[in-house]
Amino acid sequence: MKIALVHKRLEFRGGTEQVLYRTAVGLRDRGHEVHLFCGEFIIPPPEGVFKHRVSSFRWPRTARLLSFAVAAPRAVERYGCDVLLSFDRILRQDIFRSGGGPHRSFIKKMTAQSSMLRRLWYIISPYHRCALAVEKRQVASSGHNKIIAISMAGKREFIEEYEVPEEDIAIIYNGVDVERFHPQNRARYGNKTREKLGIPATADIVLFVGSGFRRKGADRLLQAWTEEGAPDAYLVIVGNDVKLSRYRKIWNHSRIRFAGPQSRVEEFYAAADVLVLPSVQEAFGNVVLEALASGVPVVICSAVGAAESLRGELCGGIVDDREGLEGLKTKIRWALDRERRPILSQIAREVAEGHSWDSYLDQLEQQFAEMISRQTKLGIKRQSPGVSGVECGTPRER
Repeated sequence: MKIALVHKRLEFRGGTEQVLYRTAVGLRDRGHEVHLFCGEFIIPPPEGVFKHRVSSFRWPRTARLLSFAVAAPRAVERYGCDVLLSFDRILRQDIFRSGGGPHRSFIKKMTAQSSMLRRLWYIISPYHRCALAVEKRQVASSGHNKIIAISMAGKREFIEEYEVPEEDIAIIYNGVDVERFHPQNRARYGNKTREKLGIPATADIVLFVGSGFRRKGADRLLQAWTEEGAPDAYLVIVGNDVKLSRYRKIWNHSRIRFAGPQSRVEEFYAAADVLVLPSVQEAFGNVVLEALASGVPVVICSAVGAAESLRGELCGGIVDDREGLEGLKTKIRWALDRERRPILSQIAREVAEGHSWDSYLDQLEQQFAEMISRQTKLGIKRQSPGVSGVECGTPRER
């Protein structure tokens, strides 16, 4: 099968980008002809995968969004692929994989947590207006054949916000690398990572992993560490934010560490006792699966889609919105209980092992086959113009 994967950027930073790369590798290994269509290639594509650069504006971001949304589907058409799977906002695709849920839901949740000035910005921002306009076209019946949500919560949001028919939305949970993220890493990297951070071997560590601190709830977590009744543990923040330097100045606390973005994040899970992700909006949260695979229990808000995957005693780490900051602190102290920790760690690993990449790819291939079968029954023929040579700004490459 000839498959086009579309996203504005190929890189390792960000959950969607990592899933894109893993999808390309997995489909290639299963014998498919995989084509990557991106506006930017920050990293080289996987070996054996075709590379196509989509010509679009780089700046400002509103122009980048609109130009890529229009140019990407046109670029793919020239190659006559059997399936166009988009990971980004574009006007037309066969299957849209939504890694973050509807943008309309994101704006509603962020404005509910924002000041009056920021709420006004969300309303008048040209970027957000354009993102919503593209999304409206994308989720219309003419913009897709299928939507893939990565959680039941994401599926509900598409139904509520855009009245997308339930049968048009499939749920495929993300996978996790259970070899890279493994409880055995604690013995390999745990103490070394603590030494780098200047944290005693006997102290408890609460870990936060994510970029875009405000949406991920880092502000709430940092506030919990500076109030009365703060958890008796060190807080380690891994990830990037445009205001990272400002965060470091404001939250200058003896038990808070800002580690910045990390390529070997598994070494930080190895040192952690609990992962906390109090996101305002999070369609899934890949870091939750990474922590679970590492044998690290989690405390997450009910808004995090990965909460659906938790079972047994792990569900005690889910924080309801009504519980507020005090509820978050209570759940963190609960997860840090050393007598409870072994059973939580065991269940965490078992849950993660149920989210393999093979299962993800099986379900993805099933969606491809069903879509092509439907089109065949309806007598829809895909165009294969057979254009070769220079396309989308660069020649085809392996």
